[in-house]
Amino acid sequence: MTLSQMFGRVLIIVGMILVTLPVPAVSEGSGIPQRSDIDDKYKWRVEDIYENLDLWEADFQLLQSSLDEFDRYRGHLGDSPQNLLNCLKLSDSLSIIEGNLYVYAYLKLDEDNRSSEYQELTGRIQALYAQMAEAVSFIEPELLTLDKATVESFMKQEPGLELYRFYLEDQLRQKEHILSEKEEAILAALGPVIRAPSAIFQMIDAADLKLGTVVDGNGDTISLTWGRLAKIMEGDDRELRARTNDTAQAAYLKYINTLGATFGASLDKDWALAKIRGYESCLESSLDPNNIPVSVFHNLIKTVNDNIEVLHKWTRLRKKILGYDTLYTYDLSVPLGFTFDKEYTYEECEDICAKGLAPLGDQYVSDLTKGFGSGWIDVYETEGKGTGGYSWGTYTSHPYILMNFSGRLDDLFTLAHEMGHSLNSYYTNRNEPYIYSDHSLFIAEIASTCNEALVIKYLLANAESKQEKLAVLNHYIKLIQGTFFTQVMFSEFELAVHTHIENGGAVSVDYFRKTYRDIYQKYHGPDLVIGVNNDMGGLKIPHFYRQYYVYQYATGIAAGEALSQKILEEGKPAVEAYLKFLSTGSSKYPVDILREAGVDITSPEPVERTIRLFGELVDQMEALLSQN
Repeated sequence: MTLSQMFGRVLIIVGMILVTLPVPAVSEGSGIPQRSDIDDKYKWRVEDIYENLDLWEADFQLLQSSLDEFDRYRGHLGDSPQNLLNCLKLSDSLSIIEGNLYVYAYLKLDEDNRSSEYQELTGRIQALYAQMAEAVSFIEPELLTLDKATVESFMKQEPGLELYRFYLEDQLRQKEHILSEKEEAILAALGPVIRAPSAIFQMIDAADLKLGTVVDGNGDTISLTWGRLAKIMEGDDRELRARTNDTAQAAYLKYINTLGATFGASLDKDWALAKIRGYESCLESSLDPNNIPVSVFHNLIKTVNDNIEVLHKWTRLRKKILGYDTLYTYDLSVPLGFTFDKEYTYEECEDICAKGLAPLGDQYVSDLTKGFGSGWIDVYETEGKGTGGYSWGTYTSHPYILMNFSGRLDDLFTLAHEMGHSLNSYYTNRNEPYIYSDHSLFIAEIASTCNEALVIKYLLANAESKQEKLAVLNHYIKLIQGTFFTQVMFSEFELAVHTHIENGGAVSVDYFRKTYRDIYQKYHGPDLVIGVNNDMGGLKIPHFYRQYYVYQYATGIAAGEALSQKILEEGKPAVEAYLKFLSTGSSKYPVDILREAGVDITSPEPVERTIRLFGELVDQMEALLSQN
């Protein structure tokens, strides 16, 4: 665990498409309710963190005035075990306060982002957050000046340091890749330069690039946004989809050489930093902080490639169902000839989640129900409210979930997903000391995807109509395709371009496009035709500027699926192991935590299981669609 993890909680976001809400008491003259229109039982209780702003202000002043206390330890961590312990405890205690201040301010802002009061509050805590980061920045560099014998001696002399054993030993494990204090200072000073490729890409992608306009079948001109583009790609007008696709791709062509140079610079940066720190590859450099063997990554890609035909079958089925002679990339989001318009009440979604998650045992369902009724969730969209959905919270608070519930099937799965995150944090915070209360990204999505899988399987077993079963199957297939296969495809592209750079290869726009096109075609099979400008994905994915990041989505869903199936098949022993998994933060390495829960992610089995499941779901959908 790094110090940034010690005083910052992870914000986990699930994107959602927002639609008009089926809630009562809508403000007159507005299509979106005001917050005052919503019953309190559908709002989160942020006052459970601070009852009022005076208490928030008191903690803000306390934290601000306490940062100078770190000065007494700067340069003196190695003087005595007491100094080391006291400094780590000080960091923990102030980080807990910082977390409460930070989360409270941003949750209140997300209630209504137009609020100048909470805009100011978030600005203040963001500035103080930076001050605290600076105040504790000496700790890890000083720890790395200590040798293993000194740390062991300190822990024997001071029993209180035993709590920090894993943290300290993990720091020492990575010591060979840490440079001298002077060299680390140079790298720190180069931080803005190192981050420049990502910043340049963001400016192009978010600020400069305009997707353009298209004319729909009614002759109306549409200024494209990502939301509108997604809606068109899910629509029935194929000619409009084709024009929209061509227009959006053309927008990127205007910046294609800059995008290529920027991504190339990012790859050069990755390889330079890996070499500077003594790693053999960028992959090793990326996986080492969580002590994940590189074989996990390579096994993931190999296993999918060995079983790629199952994804080709899904492409063929889509082409067959749609009745197209040629399937293009702009046909990949079109609904497959069935409709499911059922609207769920929020209470129905709570009930379905409780029933679907019943295999996790009485205690889990009791805590789930407690969360539903205890101010954890902000349910409905209101004017000015933050968009999408996420699970958040602090070490001393209960979890908080932001939703924008509209009664769609996807909202049900979002609730199950976010409650998975929330109960994971709830159990971990009750079991782990603060320093180990976070979760690595490698396992962060497992609890949420396990919840989704259990609820989906419950719905499949209890579907009231063919259309409902098709809708659930479609969601499950899309979940696995998007979170598993697509992320493995992206990861294979990352491996190809990084390896090319590491072997001294030169890159160009043509190289990036051909490499991406070849891998894209391999994954989707010969039944998909990739348009002339639909091979620029390798230059448009923001996550590629965080090397070897996306593979963790694929391993996460594979592990979550494996755990859900073990729970259903094995019952109590698997449930007990899973609850222990939920109660473990970062006090062990991710691979070890998963192995104790019953999933060996270093073997191909969890990945093979996910691939088999995908094939079975495709077969079920094909059989259902063939029925009269």
